[in-house]
Amino acid sequence: MKTKIEEIDGRLVAVLEGEFDTSAAAEVEEALQPLYANNEKDIVMDCTGLEYIASSGLRILLAILKKAKSSGHRMVLKNVNEDIMSVFKMTGFVELFEFEKA
Repeated sequence: MKTKIEEIDGRLVAVLEGEFDTSAAAEVEEALQPLYANNEKDIVMDCTGLEYIASSGLRILLAILKKAKSSGHRMVLKNVNEDIMSVFKMTGFVELFEFEKA
């Protein structure tokens, strides 16, 4: 699983590539620490290259969403493929997150 964070147009953009499974969760959570510490910018999670997400990945995304909202900012999931979107729908998380296409 690859992650990269950069600032684009005043937002923090985290690019997620690969399989966000249980074995990758701790490493990804560590890589995304700057998003937990963020109190100044909206967050975009670019899921273009995301192939799979496990419940541990959903938990991490939910924690980042809660942190963003608590500081008055938005978190958007961008370019979520149909397979991953079905996971969000099955878990009810589709109601919690904002989604955007490119």
